[in-house]
Amino acid sequence: MERLKEGGRQIAAGGSAGLVEVCIMHPLDLLKTRLQIGGGHYSGLMDCFRKTLHNEGFRGFYKGILPPILAETPKRATKFFTFAQYKELFASNTMPAWASLSLAGLCSGLTEAVVVCPFETVKVHMQADRSVKQHHTTFQVGREIVKKQGFGTQGLYRGLDATLARNGVWNMFYFGIYHNIKDFIPSEKERPTANIVYRLGLGFIAGTTACLFNIPFDVAKSRIQGPQPPSGRIYHGCIQSMVLVVRQEGVLILWRGLLPKAMRLGPGGAIMLFVYDTVYEFLKENT
Repeated sequence: MERLKEGGRQIAAGGSAGLVEVCIMHPLDLLKTRLQIGGGHYSGLMDCFRKTLHNEGFRGFYKGILPPILAETPKRATKFFTFAQYKELFASNTMPAWASLSLAGLCSGLTEAVVVCPFETVKVHMQADRSVKQHHTTFQVGREIVKKQGFGTQGLYRGLDATLARNGVWNMFYFGIYHNIKDFIPSEKERPTANIVYRLGLGFIAGTTACLFNIPFDVAKSRIQGPQPPSGRIYHGCIQSMVLVVRQEGVLILWRGLLPKAMRLGPGGAIMLFVYDTVYEFLKENT
């Protein structure tokens, strides 16, 4: 019974963390996606911001927000719940503690990717739409993708390999860094203010570092799930798309969108860990 209650706390805290994070940080995710798939439409982050605001208004920054909102509860719940399970599983292994925490993060990211991939496909499709008025709802876009390409890796699960790589690498660094250093910060009982500041700072560092290592896979995912050239689909798999981008546009393009991504997932990573820890401790004391 206690194990079920513990799992419920982890799921509720993870879902709360994801919902708060996406509502605050979604505009930066939109800018990141548009820079990654926008080709010559934008010269940089501020140009993308100005054109989006001028052409679509403030609401334009929240295009495609419903899929991540719908996904955040299961996605973040899956992230934090499975991390806890993998951490416990690998803790009994002979590997060093730092390695088991990073491996648990990697496995939680792979599990999370399977849950979130269909929502990501719909979200990217909607974010790529630069029209002033978005004519299709989230559910209409989802139905259209299923009708034309199906549920598999050509449809809703398009870009699954890139999503697995992106989420796996990000969670590996995110959880690995945070949980390996967390024990060195002042305790909440001894220095409560310092504890909050250090936890937020550590979450920011963990999220930003994770972005540096996973963004090439994120670019590949955006290219695969986003609009293709009029001549036909040219982006198919993760590695194939990365190689094609490097050949046609140069290796630095694999880090396109890094600034808005880091601006979102640096603070976003801090927000998630802080909200998760806070909600989890509250539930632990009151349930």
